[in-house]
Amino acid sequence: MTKKKTLVVITLLILSLGLYSFYSFYIDNNDNLKSIYLVPEDAVYIIETQDPIDNWDEISKSDIWKHLNTNSYFNELAESLNKIDTIFKKEKSIFNRIGNREILVSAHVYKPKKYDFFYVVDLQKIAKLNILKDHLNTFTNSNYKVSKRKYHNHEIIEIYDVKERETLHISFIKNQMIASYVHTLVEASIDQYLEPKIGRNLEYIEVEKEVGYGDMFRLYVQYKYLEDYLKVFSNEPGAFTKTLSNSLNFSGFNFNVDDNTISANGITNFNDDASLYLKSLQNSGKSSRKITEIAPKQTAFYLSFSFDSFEKFYGNFESVLKEKPEEFKSYLDGTEQVENFLKIDLKKHFVSWIDDEIALVQLHSTVTNSKKDVALILKATDSDDANKNLQFILEQIRRKSPVKFKEVSYKGHSINFMDIKGFFKILLGDLFKEIDKPYFTIIDDYVVFSNHPNTLKSIITSYINDETLANFESFEDFDNNFDSRSTVFAYINSPNLYNSAYNFVDATTKKELRDNKDYFICFSQIGIQLKPEDDLFETKIVVDYEDPETVKTKYKFTDSPIVKKGNSSNKPVEITDDNINKAAVFNIKEIFPSDLTAKKFTKKYYNGKVRFSVELKNGLKHGEYIEYYSNGKLKIKGKYKRDNQDGTWRVFNYKGDVVYKQRF
Repeated sequence: MTKKKTLVVITLLILSLGLYSFYSFYIDNNDNLKSIYLVPEDAVYIIETQDPIDNWDEISKSDIWKHLNTNSYFNELAESLNKIDTIFKKEKSIFNRIGNREILVSAHVYKPKKYDFFYVVDLQKIAKLNILKDHLNTFTNSNYKVSKRKYHNHEIIEIYDVKERETLHISFIKNQMIASYVHTLVEASIDQYLEPKIGRNLEYIEVEKEVGYGDMFRLYVQYKYLEDYLKVFSNEPGAFTKTLSNSLNFSGFNFNVDDNTISANGITNFNDDASLYLKSLQNSGKSSRKITEIAPKQTAFYLSFSFDSFEKFYGNFESVLKEKPEEFKSYLDGTEQVENFLKIDLKKHFVSWIDDEIALVQLHSTVTNSKKDVALILKATDSDDANKNLQFILEQIRRKSPVKFKEVSYKGHSINFMDIKGFFKILLGDLFKEIDKPYFTIIDDYVVFSNHPNTLKSIITSYINDETLANFESFEDFDNNFDSRSTVFAYINSPNLYNSAYNFVDATTKKELRDNKDYFICFSQIGIQLKPEDDLFETKIVVDYEDPETVKTKYKFTDSPIVKKGNSSNKPVEITDDNINKAAVFNIKEIFPSDLTAKKFTKKYYNGKVRFSVELKNGLKHGEYIEYYSNGKLKIKGKYKRDNQDGTWRVFNYKGDVVYKQRF
């Protein structure tokens, strides 16, 4: 072959190779793989961004992140992200060529009580040059050791951090780079990439289509794994969490972060086995939220269901229930049993007077230490009509029940006892099953039910003192972020929830709460709103951030160490002729019995000895009252009659001598 021909052949080969490379790198995209196809199917949530560098830089400068980054958990998350960032930025030229790419970060529970993150980076055409892969294969220094292994014909590069003693596992699949500090997540991704799970899930695709690509980030929540995820942080996530996990499929949001607020707008779909409430609410309309007019300022959690009318909702509830023959039969059997036993008509005597909102409210009580300070509040179309029908039901109960209870008056509001076991579970399903054999009162146009009468007293007291959510300026400002009319609205007040939780956890958990208090209460208010939109729910989430020191000036907290009262020698203080306060010695504090059918109420000192005991009748002090010193000796003795002091009361010294007496 002549030199001229050889030169022509070489030129043609080079030109062909160049054209092929140009086509492969700049034109041919048919072999690209979507990022979501590589996310393992058990992701509880996925965060997606198109501009990770710019967006992460913006978030890292926010007040929210600066505060969270002082917490060990969030600091570890930041360090985890920074380690990956460091590896890819080791050579600036490499990182510059990668640039802003789509990144997905997903969270997975990989074993009980343990979770970690999985990362997918879309390298796009850069992947064809193998720049990152070649770079990582040769990347090593005193801080990192690099090794390789095969898994199902895919190479996994393992970068071991000598100092932290942990390994980052990386693999490349077509145009995508996947990474995690948990090797099983990378392997799960490789296992499924030919048959993607989440990315081909029709429910996910439906939500993704609605969300689009706006704002800084997109967040997708897969509720199937929500309960397992929350168990990482709490042994008992609660009935509401279980309902969400069993009812909803996916939520998708566009969300933004600024210095004081995280806001997200999106969509939610539900499954065929969804909660009866969600299916029933889908076609029941919406209304304004008014129960805030009596929900106390101390409310920790407020879950509102609103509709055009409760009668419409209940009709839809029964229609949906008919789709499940076994459950519908159980419902009919239960309601029929109640109606036949009490000779009442549930729709006439109960359903008929409920208006357009019902709500579950959990509060940090001002008068009780019950961990079940939960109330069911029903807005009534007419309070007189509600009272008339409820009194009829009570009369029917009295005829059948061995428990004899007359109503108790508290600050002008009557408290009654509805002795029907499982009434609300039969009528409204499992979400309301905890409200069982409740007490109830009527406040303005609202009927309030609770298992604990002291919860009712807290709500009454807050209402009388105008200390309600509707009169709480911080809540009013926060509530303005949402539409005034909704179908489902959930509100969390973190400081109140902190107080409520702190009183009832063990010593170890108390310490953890105290240690992380500032990271709990800084998100002072959290709200979630659902509104029907075709076959989906339009969803909005807003989270308010406040400096924890500012929060502490707005709320009283119950986590300060208990200081036992008494003198320095811990000896009981004896009342004598010299130190008696005659004007105050018989001023007995109000008591809050948790069972208004009980015959006696007793309170004890920290040492276990009885402090005082008093006889009760229908929840009122009626009978003998005896108070003791902390050493067990008699201190005060007297009698009550219908909650009023009666007859002669006496106070004693240690010897049992009467120091002072007074007749009432």
